[in-house]
Amino acid sequence: MSFVTGLLLIDAPASALNNLGNIPGARTDNTVGVKVIRTREGTYPYVSAQAFRYWLRDTLEHTDLGWQAAPIYREKKVAYTDANPLRWWDDDLFGYMRAPSKKADAVEARAADESRAGETPTTETVTRVSPFRVSTLVSIAPVNIVDDFGTMSRHEGDPVPHEHQFYRTTLKGLFSLDLHAVGTFSYRQKTGFLNLDEERVNEAKKVAGIEHLAAEKSYRLPLAERVRRVSALFEGLARLEGGAKQTLHYTDVAPAFVIMAVTKGGNHIFGHCIGASGRGLPELKIDALKEALTVFADDILSKVYIGWVEGYLDEEREKFETALATGGSLADFADRIKISHPRQAFQDLAADMTRPENAIWLA
Repeated sequence: MSFVTGLLLIDAPASALNNLGNIPGARTDNTVGVKVIRTREGTYPYVSAQAFRYWLRDTLEHTDLGWQAAPIYREKKVAYTDANPLRWWDDDLFGYMRAPSKKADAVEARAADESRAGETPTTETVTRVSPFRVSTLVSIAPVNIVDDFGTMSRHEGDPVPHEHQFYRTTLKGLFSLDLHAVGTFSYRQKTGFLNLDEERVNEAKKVAGIEHLAAEKSYRLPLAERVRRVSALFEGLARLEGGAKQTLHYTDVAPAFVIMAVTKGGNHIFGHCIGASGRGLPELKIDALKEALTVFADDILSKVYIGWVEGYLDEEREKFETALATGGSLADFADRIKISHPRQAFQDLAADMTRPENAIWLA
């Protein structure tokens, strides 16, 4: 099986992208803290994978990418999507679990809810493991958290004090996309593998051009449709928006740097290629990248796509381009590495998936 294996950096010059709510015992009652990992080395701000996935799904739904977002239904304390990956692209790429209550009052409530008119009938639990995976986004180095004090004073009377935390750092995250799983839906009677129940199997049989993989007990959408969904996902990553405290800090969360390739396995080969310098700034580890490209040469099926915004880490980029030049430590790999803007890098990878010789990537 093939995977898109990638690493991205988000530049957060003064940010509070994922918060934990009020801090008990703070000097003001409404002090908002940021999520951090505390270690002996210091404090590392982070953005949870759940928050990142929310940003991405929201970006995909509100851009002109043709993204087909699944409707969400609510039953008391339970919420779920329509859980139909044949129709909905986020059910396909982000996975789902749907186990509607069989209690009489729940059944009656669903039947009376007019907003469910187009709902896919579900009589048994269906689940799908997300083909798209993302790590927690963690600061590359420990930082000092800033406590910002402010007041609400546009009213008569005493000002109302408030505080919030923020930080200056670079966040590093890993992502992976299982290309075999994209647009491929199992009906195996096994937990995590029953993507399609009988209702959804019957719907699959009516999809034009769908392929029945009898040995896998799966149905697979046509290649063009699968690539279209992947392309939209990549474009969403390139245009990523979101994060807390944007009114006050306005952080561009679109990746400033990304490195990715199509690989044979799901293990991450680029995870140690970016570290922190003695000043706590991002550093491209040339020797680590060379080792990865050498050791995993047979596992890398595509070019290595590097998206790098001009003006970001200029000294590191100059060092990297020198290593790629004739006589440099990465010169032997220069023909397999393509550098462009992050958005162009995602688009180039998606375009290469449409080439007939690369159809094996999605097999």
